[in-house]
Amino acid sequence: MRRETVLKILEPCMLVLVPAVLMICAWTGAESTALLTLLAVCAALVPFFLRFETERPKPREMMPVVVLSAVAAAGRILFAAVPNVKPVTAIVILCGVCFGRQSGFLCGALAAFCSNLFFGQGPWTPWQMYAWGLTGFLAGVLEAAGVFRRFRWAVYGYGVLAALLFGVIMDSWYVVGFVTPLTWQGALAGYAAGVPSTLTHAGATLVFLLLLYAPWRRMLLRIRLKFGIR
Repeated sequence: MRRETVLKILEPCMLVLVPAVLMICAWTGAESTALLTLLAVCAALVPFFLRFETERPKPREMMPVVVLSAVAAAGRILFAAVPNVKPVTAIVILCGVCFGRQSGFLCGALAAFCSNLFFGQGPWTPWQMYAWGLTGFLAGVLEAAGVFRRFRWAVYGYGVLAALLFGVIMDSWYVVGFVTPLTWQGALAGYAAGVPSTLTHAGATLVFLLLLYAPWRRMLLRIRLKFGIR
């Protein structure tokens, strides 16, 4: 079996590994959960970057991911003064829809990493890379399945759900990794503290998608067709 095929199969498996490790750590009360979950999320990122490198994409195939990642990172920095109001999720969804699930994942992961050069790197960076990468990956999967073409407003609903999922992932990392001892009361308090920011993120993502999705999708699909991008 070719290396690219193995990595392609491994990608969704590694994405599922992260919530599995979170649940196992929470259930067993394992020690060093912050380190264990961090290792799991870092491992989940590896197949995507490794396959991208293995496939040796042409410059014209790299540019959409690079440009959209840079735009998403710049947008996050531009809106730094407004907490949780960021265009990143909307742009990552657009990348996944127009260029596929792998490009969507890479766009989300790179946007998180590059923007954190401004906001500050830390143990939260791989989690943001995973959460935004997963957003782009699932957008690509849903587009390939024809969901967004059959149901016109599905992408806007997905944008809201993706922002909520981002919040759940980040809150789960905090709760499982840093709330000790882990109790139902502590977990509920941890998740409740993140509700306002998650809802703001979801509302902002919906607004950005309403503004950007239709015109940007037409432009990006035209670029993909013109330059023969896979």
